[in-house]
Amino acid sequence: MPRYAQLVMGPAGSGKSTYCSTMVQHCEALGRSVQVVNLDPAAEFFSYPVTADIRELIEVDDVMEDESLRFGPNGGLVFCMEYFANNFNWLEESLGHVEDDYILFDCPGQIELYTHLPVMKQLVEQLQQWEFRVCGVFLVDSQFMVESFKFLSGILAALSAMISLEIPQINVMTKMDLLSKKAKKEIEKYLDPDMYSVIEDSTNILKSNRFKKLTKSICGLIDDYGMVRFLPFDRSDDESINIVLQHIDFTIQYGEDLEFKEPKECEEDKSALVGEYFQDRVDE
Repeated sequence: MPRYAQLVMGPAGSGKSTYCSTMVQHCEALGRSVQVVNLDPAAEFFSYPVTADIRELIEVDDVMEDESLRFGPNGGLVFCMEYFANNFNWLEESLGHVEDDYILFDCPGQIELYTHLPVMKQLVEQLQQWEFRVCGVFLVDSQFMVESFKFLSGILAALSAMISLEIPQINVMTKMDLLSKKAKKEIEKYLDPDMYSVIEDSTNILKSNRFKKLTKSICGLIDDYGMVRFLPFDRSDDESINIVLQHIDFTIQYGEDLEFKEPKECEEDKSALVGEYFQDRVDE
């Protein structure tokens, strides 16, 4: 039977760890078993238990302190991820092999990992070899998406990850619970955007005709193919969390291969009825 994975991605500060924590709590309330794997070698704190932690394999601080390497924070993180890609056997041993596993992979926030470096693509291919159905979950902070230029940047980042990894992807606007009522109304138009209205908002500010044409071309491309849409994620609203989870489950076809199990009460009632039936036959 297949296993299931969410690859939780997004820029630094977009709320990836908070998303994982919220999703774990929500699934526990639904009676579902969900595990989390930390793939950020620079992480410092978790509000949830992790099944596997890349820091057991390698840490950014150790790489930066190595005098023979002399990496900075970004170079150190890239080195850690490349080292991880050469040691996928560690991840395989940490995960074990349990059918119907549902795992959230809390990924680093460096955007180059999802654009031109092959590490995350290699991870996806390896997970698929281990019979995982993988869905990318790309998070963007809603507080930075209330302006058309920032919105376009967020779309291009999400689209870049989608093209690079070649997996189904759900794009999510996080931290909706932190927005004011005015900001929430403003951001509604960006959830399922009319790119031509975005063009008008953007081009009115631009002074250069060359950049106006470029912006129109980008907006036209996004609108023509309709590849990027966002779901709102409000961690204080169970319905919002459930909508995001349902979209992801549908994407990876979660539950379609699960065997139907009768509730214990039904099984007991059924046994009692069968017992009564045979007792009646004996009495006759």
